[in-house]
Amino acid sequence: MSGTTTAAVGLRRRAAGAGANRWVVLVVLCVSLLLVAVDATVLHVAVPAVTEDLRPGGIELLWIVDAYPLVCASLLILFGTLGDRVGRRRVLLLGYALFGVASGMAALADNAQVLIVARALLGVGGAMIMPATLSILRQVFPDRRERALAIGIWSAVAAVGAAVGPLLGGFLLEHFWWGSVFLVNIPLMLVSLPVGRLLLPESKGDGNGPWDVIGALMAAAGLFGAVLGVKRLGGGEPVGSLFTVVPLVAGTALLVAFVRRQRRRTHPLVDLRMFARPAFSTSVGCIVLAMLALVGLELIAAQYLQLVLGLSPLQTGLRLLPLTFAAMAAGLAGARMLRRFGPRRMVCFGFCLTAAAVVLLTALGRADNCGLMVSGFVLLGFGLETTLFGAYESMLSEAPQEQAGGAAAIGETSYQLGAGIGIALLGSVMNAAYTPGLAGVPGVPASASAAAGHSLGEAYEVAAQLGGPAGAALRHAARDSFVYGLHVTLLVSAALLLLGAVMALRLPRTMQCEVPSAEAEIPAQREVTQSRVSA
Repeated sequence: MSGTTTAAVGLRRRAAGAGANRWVVLVVLCVSLLLVAVDATVLHVAVPAVTEDLRPGGIELLWIVDAYPLVCASLLILFGTLGDRVGRRRVLLLGYALFGVASGMAALADNAQVLIVARALLGVGGAMIMPATLSILRQVFPDRRERALAIGIWSAVAAVGAAVGPLLGGFLLEHFWWGSVFLVNIPLMLVSLPVGRLLLPESKGDGNGPWDVIGALMAAAGLFGAVLGVKRLGGGEPVGSLFTVVPLVAGTALLVAFVRRQRRRTHPLVDLRMFARPAFSTSVGCIVLAMLALVGLELIAAQYLQLVLGLSPLQTGLRLLPLTFAAMAAGLAGARMLRRFGPRRMVCFGFCLTAAAVVLLTALGRADNCGLMVSGFVLLGFGLETTLFGAYESMLSEAPQEQAGGAAAIGETSYQLGAGIGIALLGSVMNAAYTPGLAGVPGVPASASAAAGHSLGEAYEVAAQLGGPAGAALRHAARDSFVYGLHVTLLVSAALLLLGAVMALRLPRTMQCEVPSAEAEIPAQREVTQSRVSA
């Protein structure tokens, strides 16, 4: 009887998530995601306070902001595949612990170097947490229909976290010092660690062959170089700059070598045969294109709201809330839409709706048109989240369960790469359309026009220094040029989104629900009953 009961307990642990507790597991995973999503954006509003207190140099300030996303993006594949090997829950719990320690270190940093190291450690923790949440979700929801609902809730929480970050940071900065934006992580980690240990199921891949340590390091170094190069391009660095070309070329070369290594290995770190499945490769491409459009637009929209319309950072965050609420609604309705329309029509519809919203926003001008803006942001948020939901769900469902960690890491990496490329590409389009409008402004020296051509913020500074009619003329021309550049960028973004709609035609027409394994279908109570009968 004892042996049978022990076997039943082991089976019940392996089937965790198929019973009533799977929704509790989802709550724990969503809290993890919320924490990482908030931390990715919460520092943005704290940069001025950090600069005033720690007095970092220009390069140090750049690394304070970029250390987290750079490190996180470069380590996603490493920790995603490591979770498949040693246990996804184990990696997730270690990520919790590291995230809490790094948050305390960042909050108490007394110089820029310590803060940079702390932000890098936060990136390591984020890279451990992000793919683990998706791969555990894949494990505990074997039924695709329920998994679609779970992914919808998961993606809605991600949208909330991205929006809450700046608002939470603004609130904390009004009442406390800048370190408080990091301290808020520690209580959540203190709760998440014991709760996660008790409730989250452990799962691994098949474990065949040794873990490819060299391949993991090649992927990490290659992604770091590629993302760094793309970010420097997005930051306005010249294309031919040595500090842009070297990491970009070296990172790309390492990634090519990584792919060739994986193809030769009997037991690869990432099974590249997944990309031979049209649904998987298409989903990854759709994620890249969707993020490429979103992040570049968000960056430009924030500048438009603050510099053209003159809104405060808090007012800017509030104006962007309709986009977040619409994204939440799309995430919650995503499972029903996926069952009714299938992945192909759903993702195509999302891309087309987003493109229509972007074209609608080209009607924005120098005057504040709140109704038009809210309408555009609602359509944009709903369409983009519909696209991302359908793409993520298809990608995760196409991946074998034993490689869920690697598949989740690929999805998150494509998300990060799309975001970086979006900032670089759409930022370059914006600058190319903005700069020519400042040439030949009456009364403005050529050197002042050249300085003003770097950004709208610098144009305002140059105009303030000039003063008088020349300054007013430069300010007026810069604002008009920025609005023109915004319209051009929106049209380019709409074209990219329509390209995504065409790409999505390779996705399956219907949602094919796989039959869960017998082990995953057995509820806990039924296992206990069977163990008693056997006894």
